[in-house]
Amino acid sequence: RYVFFLDPCNIDLVHQRIKSLALCVSACPRKELRTLADIQKFAETNGSALCSYELEQSKYTTDPRAAKLCPKFPVPESAPIPFFHRCAPVNISCYAKFAEALITFVSDSSVLHRLISGVMTSKEIIMGLCLLSLVLSMILMVIIRYISRVLVWILTILVILGSLGGTGVLWWLYAKQRLSASAVETQIAKDNLQALLIYAISATVFTVILFLIMLIMRKRVALTIALFHVAGKVFIHLPLLVFQPFWTFFVLILFWTYWITVLLFLGTTGSPVPNEEGFVEFRMVGPLKYMWWYHIVGLIWISEFILACQQMTVAGAVVTYYFTREKRNLPFTPILASVNRLVCYHLGTVAKGSFIITLVKIPRMILMYIHTQLKGKENACARCMLKACICCLWCLEKCLTYLNQNAYTATAINSTNFCTSAKDAFVILVENALRVAAINTVGDFMLFLGKVLIVCSTGLAGIMLLNYQRDYTIWVLPLIIVCLFAFLVAHCFLSIYEMVVDVLFLCFAIDTKYNDGSPGREFYMDKVLMEFVEDSRKCMKEAGRGGGAEGRELKPMVGADEE
Repeated sequence: RYVFFLDPCNIDLVHQRIKSLALCVSACPRKELRTLADIQKFAETNGSALCSYELEQSKYTTDPRAAKLCPKFPVPESAPIPFFHRCAPVNISCYAKFAEALITFVSDSSVLHRLISGVMTSKEIIMGLCLLSLVLSMILMVIIRYISRVLVWILTILVILGSLGGTGVLWWLYAKQRLSASAVETQIAKDNLQALLIYAISATVFTVILFLIMLIMRKRVALTIALFHVAGKVFIHLPLLVFQPFWTFFVLILFWTYWITVLLFLGTTGSPVPNEEGFVEFRMVGPLKYMWWYHIVGLIWISEFILACQQMTVAGAVVTYYFTREKRNLPFTPILASVNRLVCYHLGTVAKGSFIITLVKIPRMILMYIHTQLKGKENACARCMLKACICCLWCLEKCLTYLNQNAYTATAINSTNFCTSAKDAFVILVENALRVAAINTVGDFMLFLGKVLIVCSTGLAGIMLLNYQRDYTIWVLPLIIVCLFAFLVAHCFLSIYEMVVDVLFLCFAIDTKYNDGSPGREFYMDKVLMEFVEDSRKCMKEAGRGGGAEGRELKPMVGADEE
């Protein structure tokens, strides 16, 4: 784990380099070594050779090459420098110069290199696990398509079993390594053992919290299950929806590449101006000085615009599916038809919605920058006010994002402008506040459980595979990379599913508002949703007799009778 220099005082003062052979050792000599016998005894006790590797430990005292291949005597007492893991002499006159040279030596080889070496050693495992997360996400999408009726309960059971199993495996690995620990153990193995203990405790706390939340929310799943079932049918008829995250990500990458290119041009533009020393500098003068702000606003606005285009495309395709009574009459590619309508009629709606998000996001980013710059300088009251403003703007941004998404759905249904669509969507959401709460808690939580399932499965596979390298590889960073990638992949896939469920819910709410199932006002909804409406009406009638509150919660909206 540590680096030991045979001659730490042999320093090149010009280039500030240590001109000495460096060896990898598991421990630094904590006391002064005066003879070759002391070095040999240290090697036998600690398993660390302080002489060059080509010299066998048994020949330290007999081989004539030991004078050149072993450190100069006396070998000073040394201690490891934290993070750099270099054996530094404790009490020698050249300590200051040694430290200065050491900083130069490790300026490109700090603790980050130890972590990167762990990643490079495990790169095949990391790539395999990333591919596994992609496969698991695709399998979950297939499960959502074909067994969506029982998906909620399957996910619930799998997450409980996965959480319990992952927690049990972590405790089992910790106990196994703790019992099999030998007297002479590498420091890396000790670090991995400590990491296992932290993982096991964290997994236990997470499992308990997860179980309690699922216990509380178990009864609010009726409409969510129905919407999940219909969403599964949507993906059967519109399989291209699965690939929407890839196209969006590809377009974002192209735009970000263009944005960085323009940024480089801005950074190298300007007019030649002589400075005080007689040299010529290129400085931005006039309107060019404000191009940076314009460019940053453009980054945020157009990024939000691209994401909004994806939302409008998905909304248009799902609306077409929902309000087509005969599914065989669907367009050949509803996704492309939705893109065509977006480009021809709704780009202004998307631009306005994304601009509103930009107007909220920019002040929040400015406040976050001010908070970072004033960290440690402002008083407690100012710090509290800054954080409160940042939090309020964040909440406003999330609310507007959700309202925008529903406004795009209303636009896809009625072909109205953004403001009218936003007003209509807001009225619908307010009238169905309890349903919205149920969908956004139960539905989003179920999709979150799907993400947790993929991350836990990938992380568990990573623990089992990386466990074989625990003695010589720090696998904390590889495991974190794998889990983050797994969550990103799962989020990309399931976010589309979440978007489809939200669009279906707004279509369902509008359908129940203006139709009641009577002749001439037939529902557009799927049979599963019709069954939910009938069950809701029965509950409403029973609640009307008994005065129950649950019936009021499930009461379908029939505002058309009032009109």
